[in-house]
Amino acid sequence: MTVAQTQGSVPRDAATWMAVFADAVVGTIGGGHVELQAIGHARDMLAGLPREVERRFALGPSLGQCCGGVMHLAFEAVQATALPMLRQRVARALLPVALFGGGHVGQALIDVLGRLPFAVTWIDSRDEIFPTHLPANIACEHSDPVQGAVPALAVGSQVLIMSFSHAEDLEVVAACLRRVRECGDLPYVGLIGSKTKWATFRRRLRQRGFSDAELDRVTSPIGIAGIAGKEPEVIAVGVAAQLLQRRD
Repeated sequence: MTVAQTQGSVPRDAATWMAVFADAVVGTIGGGHVELQAIGHARDMLAGLPREVERRFALGPSLGQCCGGVMHLAFEAVQATALPMLRQRVARALLPVALFGGGHVGQALIDVLGRLPFAVTWIDSRDEIFPTHLPANIACEHSDPVQGAVPALAVGSQVLIMSFSHAEDLEVVAACLRRVRECGDLPYVGLIGSKTKWATFRRRLRQRGFSDAELDRVTSPIGIAGIAGKEPEVIAVGVAAQLLQRRD
């Protein structure tokens, strides 16, 4: 297997990866003619032909393109024994997301996030709701009480709260705010629901001793503005788009 990685001004841990096998390709570096040439370059390396380990592509007429710019690719031959290292390296490039709730919206969101550059921990107090087959970037965790999973979340997690119960939602929000107060390492805490739901939660959380400044750290409703649909799939796309905005 050969791995192609974007280089140049992109930090190594945030780079885009593509693994090229003799008969398959996993991942993408953006598609188009550059990717086609990169796959050919990698397969030449697999065949034992002498090829550069770093290559510069000018995105112009020589590639039949008019978008401009330059892409730098680094190629690395990887043996089977190095696969654990490769998995760790790729995982470091994925933004951690903690999704609390396995209802209709949660399941629709997993369908979207499973194809995006996130490392998702999917948490629910009901163990039986998790599907058997999931994308490789989704890890399921049963936690009862559900808020008990908050202290162990990955540093920098983007937290999405959408359990089957408003009572559970409230406890997860409170646990996240306590962690933010103590560690400051959850940059985004998002709660699904209406403005009325969040107003009620604010009042109850204020009674528990949280300040307005702390409560302002919570995003509710979640998702990008301007999408009116309430279908689970529509909400999932809006939430995923908001996460991508934050990632970029």
